[in-house]
Amino acid sequence: MDTISASDARQTLPALLDRVEAGEDLAISRHGRVIAVLVKPERLRSRRAADAWKVADDLGQRLEAARSQPLSVEPALSHEYAEELIDWIRDGRDAR
Repeated sequence: MDTISASDARQTLPALLDRVEAGEDLAISRHGRVIAVLVKPERLRSRRAADAWKVADDLGQRLEAARSQPLSVEPALSHEYAEELIDWIRDGRDAR
């Protein structure tokens, strides 16, 4: 990927857009640091789609792992503790 300074990019934008349209990716830098990248919209969409598929695959693996684990038979909260929490919430509401 070629890198072009912001000032050069400003002066040659139509030519840069032609290069991007032809399939080239271009980085624009300011003070030696890349601040933007010019890419075709189709390439951006395909990158986002690949990331989404990766997240979906990870979620699928987690779901499969969770399905293989037995459910806990013990409740996460005891009845008494649940009642304490409810009373605490009600006290907070009444104090308003």
